[in-house]
Amino acid sequence: MRLHERKLASSSNAKTKPMSTMPSMTPNTAAVTQAKTSDSSLTRRTFVALGTASLATALASLGPMGLTGCKKTTVEEIEQAKKEGEWLVATCASYVCGSGRCTNKVLVENNTIIRQKTDDAVTDSLINPQQRGCLRGRAQRKTVTGVDRLKYPMKRTHWESGGGNKELRGRDTWERISWEEALDIVASEILRIKEKYGSSSIASAKKYGGNEALAATWTFGYPRLLHAIGGVHRFWGPISIGAWGACITHLTGLHHMTVYLGAPNSINDRLDYCNSKLIVFWGCNPAWSVANSVYYIENARQAGAKIIVVDPMYSATAQAFADQWIAVRPSTDTALILGMAYHIIQNNLQDQEFLDACTIGFDAEHMPSDAAEDGNFKDYVLGTYDNQPKTPSWAENICGVPEETIRAFATEIATTKPAAILSAYSPSRTFNGERFCQAFMTLGWMTGNVGKPGACVGVSCNVNAFNQGQMLVTTGTDGLPTYDNPIFPYDYYAATSPPPDAEDWHSPNINEAWEAIVSNEYTAGTRGKQPIDIQLISHLGAGNALNQFPNLNKGIEAHRKVEFVVTSDLVPTPSCQFSDIVLPVTHCWERVGSFNGLGIPHRDRFVWGSQVVKPPFECKDDSWIERELALRLGLDPDEYLPFGEEQAVFNQVATSTVIKENGIDYEPLAAITAEDIAYYGVEGKPQEGRIPIRELQKIGNYQVQRSVDDNFSYIAFKDFVADPKVNPLNTKSGKFEIFCQSLCDTVNAYGWTKIAPIAKYEPLPRGFEEAQNSTYPLQLITPHYLRRAHSSLDSNPWLREAFTQEVFMNSIDAKARGIQDGDAIKVFNEYGTVLRNVKVTERIIPGVVAMGEGAWVDIDEETGYDIGGATNSLAGGWPNGQGTQAWNTNIVEVQKYDGLLVPDCLREPKTIS
Repeated sequence: MRLHERKLASSSNAKTKPMSTMPSMTPNTAAVTQAKTSDSSLTRRTFVALGTASLATALASLGPMGLTGCKKTTVEEIEQAKKEGEWLVATCASYVCGSGRCTNKVLVENNTIIRQKTDDAVTDSLINPQQRGCLRGRAQRKTVTGVDRLKYPMKRTHWESGGGNKELRGRDTWERISWEEALDIVASEILRIKEKYGSSSIASAKKYGGNEALAATWTFGYPRLLHAIGGVHRFWGPISIGAWGACITHLTGLHHMTVYLGAPNSINDRLDYCNSKLIVFWGCNPAWSVANSVYYIENARQAGAKIIVVDPMYSATAQAFADQWIAVRPSTDTALILGMAYHIIQNNLQDQEFLDACTIGFDAEHMPSDAAEDGNFKDYVLGTYDNQPKTPSWAENICGVPEETIRAFATEIATTKPAAILSAYSPSRTFNGERFCQAFMTLGWMTGNVGKPGACVGVSCNVNAFNQGQMLVTTGTDGLPTYDNPIFPYDYYAATSPPPDAEDWHSPNINEAWEAIVSNEYTAGTRGKQPIDIQLISHLGAGNALNQFPNLNKGIEAHRKVEFVVTSDLVPTPSCQFSDIVLPVTHCWERVGSFNGLGIPHRDRFVWGSQVVKPPFECKDDSWIERELALRLGLDPDEYLPFGEEQAVFNQVATSTVIKENGIDYEPLAAITAEDIAYYGVEGKPQEGRIPIRELQKIGNYQVQRSVDDNFSYIAFKDFVADPKVNPLNTKSGKFEIFCQSLCDTVNAYGWTKIAPIAKYEPLPRGFEEAQNSTYPLQLITPHYLRRAHSSLDSNPWLREAFTQEVFMNSIDAKARGIQDGDAIKVFNEYGTVLRNVKVTERIIPGVVAMGEGAWVDIDEETGYDIGGATNSLAGGWPNGQGTQAWNTNIVEVQKYDGLLVPDCLREPKTIS
């Protein structure tokens, strides 16, 4: 193994407070250094009124302090704060960004945040990199101290029991109310609606993808509260994971994300990629979405690996690392793979020995005995069944990749050993994305790059991107009681879909969520259409589902139909704006402790964040809100929440484990004495462990140190490939299933669309072929974007200024529409219209436009246009497959917009006050 180390000199002596001496939870307005309004009279209204006046002139009118008028901290003040303040370790609230919460450090003096830095506690190297925060993490303080913080419980002015004037949701004024009144209203409405319509009339719309405030403790609390009083609808679906959901991974043999599914990982650990001669990133852009994994990529690149990126965009990852960019049209990846497979088969480049021993369904000689049809993959590719050979020339006409490039790519991927062939979720966030998953797995298995050093085929995404295997350090559990949900009794956070033939699930898929509320019916697998009557939408837990679910404009209609909507959050997200009651919650920096991962822990590290500042104004911890609601809902609060956050944090630390040097056994991470238990004022038992608990809290960031000869390396499917008979997979055949009848039957039983047992290409609704003959000729993709993590942080002023939510467009398409770089444009289809500025670039292929997902919707009441840039304003529900969200299969048109579009960073921040 070849490893190249880059060492940086750094050190830190961070100080943290023990939990028992954390600042009081009493509301304190001094906790937030509130930005003051500038003397400048420039507002959104006056800016628009400038008409064609130059933007530069408008900006100049703001004066030296800009819109917020924040006082600049001088060098002398910072140096004084260093002497009098202390650096506290904090987690990152952008838990959904994929990096698993990197380390932040915050300089605090007198309960005021002075400045931030990131991990500097260890010597940095490519083998053991510092867990540095990205730009999102480093901008956290501007959210914590933002002018748009929710400060007090608020009630919509024209709300009354039963909804009042529901059409005013999203545009009503607000009244400040007491916590007692707010909690009484929430509890009474839950009980009233439950009594009138039943528990099945309540829906918890909490789903990861937009939370601004969460800490690891209490993450899943509010749905649990609703479970305890009779159950609640949980809108289900893979969301970000696309078609790489449970039925793909369980039924075919290619597992991913152990933390979700408890199955073997499909890709190798991070140090092993230095053995790879070739690394293929299919739709992966970790430089934007999983920033801490770039260390691992650079390590492999310096060790000699060639890197190929397949993507409609020349991404930041391609710019930084790729030797070759293969530009493919969205939703046509399966056609590209089939063209490659044809070339490989025609030239006999496939690893036939591996295919014969470890797979079923590649050719006629290796079909399962109970196959419902004689449809092996090889004969399909050769055109035996449909008289259409899937040649590279055929593929070029669909995917846009030149025939010669397809042939060269196929030869290289089939003959380069060892190779790591890695997919992101994005190519499967497409209509019938299961077809891509089938094709990608089949291509990888044809090369035989499985079960060997430097070789793997699988999904590289989220916290453990480019780094899978047994967990080296685990975050423990809080010990709180759990409650089953009789309405939807499935593991909501397993990124799974319920069995289509099950009789015990009664909740709509995310694609149908808003339509189900409006039309009062949803699809329930083999049971077909079922009635439903949702009258209460709960955004307690701050998931921002209105913004993040597809069919956003239908979502607004749904929110204006039901009798009650309640939200808790840190800032006024769109879900807040369309609510009746809004509850202000604390940021994870304002709680007694928080951890990395939120149930998706990083393989190598454990981050324990301290309380940085006291909660501001009347913001409350979720645990306090839960307890108060439990009391009002008729539960015994001492039984429902038998202890407070201090005990919950201690429990999580005490039950966290770290792997021993043998790479097999685990021991407690924290060593705890009786004195420690007394010190923290909690209940517990002394235990031996790797590091004393108070030292662990002081350090804040524990990272398992790696070396080239340690026992922590992981080669996916190594035992299976070595002896498939002795070590079979947990599939029906015990092998990788290229022909998978059970996958076909399961997906088709959901009742939306059909797939075959093998990977096939068919033109897709709203795909490339439809775009050629449509009013909407441009394909739209919605990548993760640097300004935020899903929708989290979208109101952060630093990030809004740095990243403008532009639309990326090729110069050919721009010229054809009379559009120049920087112009305001109108992006539209039958679902909605979005106004944005354009970035004309050669970094995206012709016929395709890209806009970052997660921007907050902001509907202009006069035009109906979304001036916030929310991609779901352009997305319909489109139920398909196993309930996959097909965000990257969409078509739009773009026109130049003659009006003046105010930049996001200059628009007045949304507030609820």
